[in-house]
Amino acid sequence: MIKQSKVSGLAEASRRPYSPADRQQALSGWLFSLPFVLVFLVFMIGPLIASFAMSFTDFRATDVRNPFAVNFVGLRTYTDLFRDDRFLQSLKVTGLFALLGIPCAIAAALVLAVALNNGISRCQTLFRVGFYAPVVTSIVAVSVVWRYILQPSGLLNGILLTIGITGPNWLHSTFWALPSVTLLAIWRNVGTLMIIFIAGLQSIPKEIIEASSIDGAGAWRRFFSIKLPILRPTILLGTILISVAFLQFFEESFVMTQGGPLDSTLSISYYTYSKFGQGQYATASAAAYILFLIIALFGIGQFRVLEKKG
Repeated sequence: MIKQSKVSGLAEASRRPYSPADRQQALSGWLFSLPFVLVFLVFMIGPLIASFAMSFTDFRATDVRNPFAVNFVGLRTYTDLFRDDRFLQSLKVTGLFALLGIPCAIAAALVLAVALNNGISRCQTLFRVGFYAPVVTSIVAVSVVWRYILQPSGLLNGILLTIGITGPNWLHSTFWALPSVTLLAIWRNVGTLMIIFIAGLQSIPKEIIEASSIDGAGAWRRFFSIKLPILRPTILLGTILISVAFLQFFEESFVMTQGGPLDSTLSISYYTYSKFGQGQYATASAAAYILFLIIALFGIGQFRVLEKKG
């Protein structure tokens, strides 16, 4: 009876007409949010719509002074992209970068999260700060440091030389350049995933873990049969966040290799940047929206594979 009266009261309140005080309160809310709404419309929604429309034209840098004199070309800009060998190479590089980096980053972050959450290290706070520090450090500064480490006479090859191994020219080899850039991205993004996974592990009720221990389940059995299934939504969130970052990678390639050697580290973002710099605005816009579609499809696929059943 009490629940029914509450429901009927809410329904009656929802049908009640707005009073002048309610209208004034709503108007005040809109006035306070108006600056953000205007900034969002002018600097976000407006450019998005303009760039999407631009991708169906032959817009170039020479058309800036007279933007409405461009020609509508339909899907020709998109089809031309798939006949461009450099764009196809950027698709391949971005795919390899994501396939190499995302699983390794998730596995490394999960191992670190379990280790720190279980109290293996006595200085947990220090280690957490240490692993998360690359996330808040400037990517340009980090890339410059790694570029010097990976030089032929750099720190890494110096360490390898002490054990009798002659290291390759990491950033100037078409074979080693992409793995080197991928390693930097993994090292930089592990901290974010680690914090997310630690939060997920700490949300697991201790009663469940204690009950499974009493029933004789070992550490591995508790992890794979209890913790990992409960962590599935957390892993889904972390995977989507890290996938967006890896599919949009740009700074690592820009600072460390300039997309080389021989386009072996040319990402879609870097290709888009280069086309924009060349004044081919329509081509750059089309490439950006293809990347957006790839990220959207990748996210939908991850939801289908990793979402919690039932």
